[in-house]
Amino acid sequence: MKLKNILLVVFISATTAFLSVWGYSKWMQTKFTGYQEQGKLPVNYAGFFDKNNNAGPVDFTAAATSSTPAVVHIKTRTKQRQVSNNLPKQKNPFSDFFGDTDPFSDFFNGPRVIPEQRASGSGVIISNDGYIVTNNHVVDGADEINVTLTNRKTYKASVVGADPNSDLAVIKIDGGGSLPYLVYGNSDEVRLGQWVLAVGYPLNLDVTITAGIVSAKARSIGINKGDRPIESFIQTDAAVNPGNSGGALINTTGELIGINSAIASPTGSYAGYSYAIPVNIVKKIVSDIVKFGTVQRAYLGISYPSDNVPEEKKKELGIKDGDGVFVSGVAPDGAAKEAGLKEGDFVTKINGATVATGPELQEQVARYKPGDKITITYIRNGKENNVSITLKNKAGNYNVVKTESFFEKLGGELTTLDAATAKKNDIAGGVLVKKLGNGLLKNTRMQEGFVITSIDGQPVAKLDDLKAALANAHGTVRIEGVYPGYEGNYGYPLNIDNSGEENNGGNGQ
Repeated sequence: MKLKNILLVVFISATTAFLSVWGYSKWMQTKFTGYQEQGKLPVNYAGFFDKNNNAGPVDFTAAATSSTPAVVHIKTRTKQRQVSNNLPKQKNPFSDFFGDTDPFSDFFNGPRVIPEQRASGSGVIISNDGYIVTNNHVVDGADEINVTLTNRKTYKASVVGADPNSDLAVIKIDGGGSLPYLVYGNSDEVRLGQWVLAVGYPLNLDVTITAGIVSAKARSIGINKGDRPIESFIQTDAAVNPGNSGGALINTTGELIGINSAIASPTGSYAGYSYAIPVNIVKKIVSDIVKFGTVQRAYLGISYPSDNVPEEKKKELGIKDGDGVFVSGVAPDGAAKEAGLKEGDFVTKINGATVATGPELQEQVARYKPGDKITITYIRNGKENNVSITLKNKAGNYNVVKTESFFEKLGGELTTLDAATAKKNDIAGGVLVKKLGNGLLKNTRMQEGFVITSIDGQPVAKLDDLKAALANAHGTVRIEGVYPGYEGNYGYPLNIDNSGEENNGGNGQ
C-alpha cells in the first residue's frame, strides 16, 4: 500500500511538472511571437518556399561577359571660354586712388576666362549602327566627344538630342553597323531585393562591374534639371562612382534595366546608394529623340503634393489621406479636366499600373506622347471610377513636333515681368529671365534677373512678344533690357538659326 501511494505521488508530481513546463513554454511562445500559429504563413510569404524559387547560387559571369562590350567610355572636352562681366559695375576700392588710370579695374569688372575642361563618363550602345544612350550631364556643353569601346577602338561622337528633364542624351558614332549592343529589359519587372550589376568606367578606370541589390523603386531625390523634371529612380547598393554616369544597370540575364545617373553621398563618391533611370522611361525618350529630334512629353493636366508634405501642412492645404495620388489641382485646359477629374480625387492606376506616389505617376505618364489615349483609374467619395483620357502636350493640344521651337532652345525659365516691378523701373513691361538653364541664353553674357525689353529694337512687353520677335529672326539679333534695381540699359548679341525646323502645327513640347 505504501509503495502504491509513493508511486501515485511520483506520477502526479511528474505529470504536474510536465504540464507546467509545457504550459509555460506555450505561454512564452505566444507572448514573444505575436500569437503566431505554427504551420501557417502570412499572405506576404505566398510562394516564398516554392521549389521553383530555389534557383541556387547566382552566377554573374554570363551577364558580365555579354554586357561589357556594349558599355563605352565617354571622354569630353570643353574649350576655354571668355565670359564678359556685363553686370552693373562693382565698387572698386582702389578707384579713389587711381581714378581713370586704375590698373585694378579689369580685375573687378573685366572679362573672366573659364579654362578648358575635360571630363569622362559612360554610355550604353543600344543599336548595331552606333546609337548610344548616356546622361545629359555627361555631354552637356561639350565641344568634343570621344567614345572608346572595350576593344580600345575610339570614335568621334555627335549629339543626336538631349533631355535635361530626365537627364538623358543620345549620341551617335559610325561603327559600320556591326557594333555590340545591350538588349532592353523591362523595369516594371524589377523587384526589391533582386541582384543587379552596374557596368561603367568609374574614376577613369577601365570597364568595371559591381554588384548589389535593388533597395527601392520610384525614388525622387531632386537632382534633375529642366522645367518638368522626371525622377523615378531604381535605387541600388551597387557601388557607383564618378565616371559611372550614363553606364548600364543590368539584371542577371544581361538585360538593360536602367541607366546609372546619380549617387547619394556626402563626399561625392560611393557611400551606399546609387540611382538609375528605369529602362522603360529610357526606351521612350530615346525613341522620341531619334525619331523626332526632341522628346514628345505628354501631360495629364493635374497637380499633386510632394510625397514628403508634413502632416500639419496637409491639414492646412486640405490634402486628404487615401490610396493613390491626391489631385490638388486640375489645369483648366488639360486632358484631366476634359475627362472629368476633379480636385480631391485620388488617381490609383494608369493603364492598369498601380500608382501610389508622385514619382510613380510621373514614370507612367512619361511613357506616352501627346495624342495617346490611356485609362485612368481614380477614387472619388470612396467609389472607384475608370475614364479614358487623351493626353495633351505642354501647349494644351495633341500635336507632335519634330524639333523643338527656337523659343524652347533658349532654355531657362522665362516669365512676363509683373506690373509692379515694371512700374518701379519705369518700363512698359518685359520678360524676366528667372533661370538661364542649358540653352542658347547660357552662351551669352546675360545674367539671371535680366529683364528683356526689346529684340533688335522691337518692343517686348510680355512673353508672347518675345516669341513673336524671335519666330522669324535669323542671323544675330540684339537682346536689350535692364537689371531691376540698377541704372542703365544692357545689350547682348544672340546668334540665331531658325532654318530647317519642321513643325506639325504644335507649339513645342
